Amino acid sequence: MRTRSKAFVAVTVVLVVGALAAVLVERGVIWPNRLLAARYEVLGVDVSSYQGAIDWPVLAAQDIDFAYVKATEGSGFVDETFETNLQGAREAGVLVGAYHFFSFESPGRAQAENIIATVPADRELLPVAIDVEHYGTFYRDPPDPETIRAELEALVSTLREHYGVEPVIYATQAAYSRYIAGGFPDAPLWIRAVYLPPRVSDGRAWTFWQYSHRDRLDGYDGEESFIDVNVFRGDLADLRLLRSGS
Repeated sequence: MRTRSKAFVAVTVVLVVGALAAVLVERGVIWPNRLLAARYEVLGVDVSSYQGAIDWPVLAAQDIDFAYVKATEGSGFVDETFETNLQGAREAGVLVGAYHFFSFESPGRAQAENIIATVPADRELLPVAIDVEHYGTFYRDPPDPETIRAELEALVSTLREHYGVEPVIYATQAAYSRYIAGGFPDAPLWIRAVYLPPRVSDGRAWTFWQYSHRDRLDGYDGEESFIDVNVFRGDLADLRLLRSGS
């Protein structure tokens, strides 16, 4: 009985500590990956209208080397701050690219048309990034992998043809395992792993790592008080080469 009681207490303590740590991460109190991410020298953010008006010189002064700014979502949505953020980041000397939130409910080619109508074909920009993650009811009822992969392939091939460079694919680890693993071998991978270091299901090397979704920096004042922070595997010269697909 004593052994069982001790085991029960130990398990309870572990569960309570784990739950508390998760709450502290979500509130931005602790950043479990910060020490591990510090080994990478190139730091960046990704932002959208949720960050409101951004003072790019202030943000850039906090060792921010690159930024991905939201441009589009699905086949019809355009982020209202895209053009302002794109211009502001460039003027502040930040390497910048656009990202698109992939919709499970729109054809890939229609989504590509939305991106192409919004994001200029400028070789000074980082490659367009496609954000693939579960949302809404799709957390509980994720769509068929074969169907989604076919639409992603249509989107990726259309963007590659238009921009002349392979788009980046951003994914949560769950979305990667379901929709990306084993495919899109030439696309630079941007993986989201905010609690533990990235563990990609097929062992693929990542190019970008979103290590925190709850950081706080100076220079923005929007609906969202937190900001996503990322690192790039390589140096600034490598990041610049990514623009040409080298």
